[in-house]
Amino acid sequence: MEDDIKEFGCKRLENKETGKVIQLISIIGEIEGHECAGNNTKTTKYEHMLPLLAALEYDTSVDGILFMINTIGGDVSCGLALAELIASMSKPTVALVMGDSHSIGVPLSVASDYTFIAPSATVIIHPVRMNGMVLGAPQTYEYFKLIQERITTFISSHSDAAKEDIEKWMVAPGILTRDLGTILVGQEAVDRGVFQAVGGISDAVAKLNEMLQKHN
Repeated sequence: MEDDIKEFGCKRLENKETGKVIQLISIIGEIEGHECAGNNTKTTKYEHMLPLLAALEYDTSVDGILFMINTIGGDVSCGLALAELIASMSKPTVALVMGDSHSIGVPLSVASDYTFIAPSATVIIHPVRMNGMVLGAPQTYEYFKLIQERITTFISSHSDAAKEDIEKWMVAPGILTRDLGTILVGQEAVDRGVFQAVGGISDAVAKLNEMLQKHN
């Protein structure tokens, strides 16, 4: 169990009164994908999360999953793949954003069945970016446009935020210094329809327990 916390940020929470078991999974730091981040960077590793989530879907001893999220974003393709996997799970899932949910962290945060955000937590929605030299500008623009379409469609499909609004938030000027995008904090993210409620760990656990009772 201690190794699970150290290596994967996971812990099983068992309610002895009800007999229900919740798997806690933390999604923190940078979403590491096809390339490894630096040794000093806190990451959530794509290659660890995929088999972990698949195993939990198959594990009959686990009743529900609680995701605790504090991420700056990262690999777009891998982050979106993880979000799709979370959204397709049959077990009840709840997500709680405690610090930040930036960039590709937004689809990951809204992929669960029910979503909470802490009062001081922030969400940043911005256009897709690419590092390094880019050749073939027209082709690259169309590729970025396709990726953004996938992201906005996923967020709107798993929240109450309209796709048109998300697209506007992505390219809003003046909010982020020398950049485009929108920052939403706590209650504002709920008011805009991105998350379902403002809350903390007690709210998230209570909601998941409620869902578990209905699930059976």
